[in-house]
Amino acid sequence: MTWHNVMKSSKLKPGKKKMKSVKGKMVMVGRQGTTLFATEALCRHMRWPLAWGAKVEDDCVRCPLHQTTYNLDDGSVVEWSPFPLFPAYGKLVGAMSKKKDLKIYEVRDHEGMIQVNF
Repeated sequence: MTWHNVMKSSKLKPGKKKMKSVKGKMVMVGRQGTTLFATEALCRHMRWPLAWGAKVEDDCVRCPLHQTTYNLDDGSVVEWSPFPLFPAYGKLVGAMSKKKDLKIYEVRDHEGMIQVNF
């Protein structure tokens, strides 16, 4: 495993998240207070970009599309597509598809750069 630069640390303010391409992988990095987190960028339910409206609270990230929720510590599914917000068939697709955990990446702030390890 190798550490890869994602972005300058100063470009990620507390409470914000960004989607970045790192060595061919789409990654979402975020900062909650002083804590950094990094996950794969797309929700495992219907591949929605989590950086576009996902809520981060209680050590979880919740996709804005159908409310699928993942634990940020290990990527485990907390709730799988409980709400058919838009499009309406999301709950049906969730029921027919296998629950998949979100990939979580090791992340650090090193010499002014946010880095992920994969």
